[in-house]
Amino acid sequence: MHFPLSNAGLPGGTSMTPTRRTILSAVGTGFAAGLAGCSSDGETGSDGGAENDGGSGSSGGSDSDGDADSPTPTSADTDAGNGMASQTVEVRTHDQYGDILVDSDGMTLYMFDSDTQGAGASTCSGECARNWPPLTTDGTPTAGDGVSAALSTFERENGDTQVAVAGWPLYYFAGDEAAGDANGQGLNDVWWVLAADGTPRRGGTATTATATDDGDAGGGAY
Repeated sequence: MHFPLSNAGLPGGTSMTPTRRTILSAVGTGFAAGLAGCSSDGETGSDGGAENDGGSGSSGGSDSDGDADSPTPTSADTDAGNGMASQTVEVRTHDQYGDILVDSDGMTLYMFDSDTQGAGASTCSGECARNWPPLTTDGTPTAGDGVSAALSTFERENGDTQVAVAGWPLYYFAGDEAAGDANGQGLNDVWWVLAADGTPRRGGTATTATATDDGDAGGGAY
């Protein structure tokens, strides 16, 4: 699975419902491998916490999430959430990180240190959410075999329903191309995979932003 990204920050239908791969690949084009993660700095947004603009020096033009409530994002201010009818959170063994949480397609799920556990709110919106699409659902999420953490949901600013595990909002990383990838682990020391009980697996080699000529982290990345 390939989730291409643009260097300037990523914008987030038809009679047939797109697959999760189609949904997440719609976040943009031109992925650059040197891009890194949203930092924990940001201004106060309307998600109930500090809005993060993905380190690009731009808030994406709005303090509101602007998440799409359909699989196809409709504007540059639209968070690229996963709008599937229901979600299953499962456990998969990763060669480096052990048993971690994934979705039903095996795509790695992450938590964000800027979020507050149990707050029922996300601090990742705008450009941040286009690079770290929230795991959203239109139904009741299901815990697969081996998942011991409690699943819950909360409403994002635009009305989409995001899935949380052990109180942590769940996200994808747009730089993960296939099941088993965990390229977002440790980015900027704020993005982490989770164990089966919902505990963040912090540690390992952290990756930081790669500055471009204009001083932005990879042209406005993660």
